[in-house]
Amino acid sequence: MSTRTFVLIDGENLDTTLGTVILKHRPEPGERPRWERVIEFAEQLWQQQVTGLFFINASSGQVPWPFVNAIQNVGFRAVLLSGSGGEKVVDLGIQRTLDALAERPGDVLLGSHDRDFLPHLQRLAEQDRQVAVLGFTELMSGGFAEAGIPVHDLEYDVHAFNVHLPRIRIIPVHDFDPAEFLD
Repeated sequence: MSTRTFVLIDGENLDTTLGTVILKHRPEPGERPRWERVIEFAEQLWQQQVTGLFFINASSGQVPWPFVNAIQNVGFRAVLLSGSGGEKVVDLGIQRTLDALAERPGDVLLGSHDRDFLPHLQRLAEQDRQVAVLGFTELMSGGFAEAGIPVHDLEYDVHAFNVHLPRIRIIPVHDFDPAEFLD
């Protein structure tokens, strides 16, 4: 039985999805997730202590210190990675971390929409680990659901935002609130 949940956040993937697909502009500070709520959600999800790792592409050589300080203040450890030639350094770092976790105890909550992590999560699930993904469900790779990996919505399950995002999603009729569309 695991006693720790590792929360791995693909910062590039979640930020790009939020800005490009959902908001269609660079998110303002008030439109960004409240990362402390992700830590709290993870603690409650499997009733375990949490180690949060937030992966950031630092290939430019610049460290976004205000952001790094903010996420570290809420319980994440910043993992600043660099590479060259268009390497997907964040994806590589997360994949290597998932592989390393196969050799030690722990469950995984992954914040990303990227199907590239599916084989790694499946391997962990085959070891009787609890694994799940976190993001915007309507934009999540269908491979996760097909593999039986639970998907948690960053806005509706985690309540990570202080604003209502302009999302287009399938709404189960018993959850439908016409006021959302009338206000």
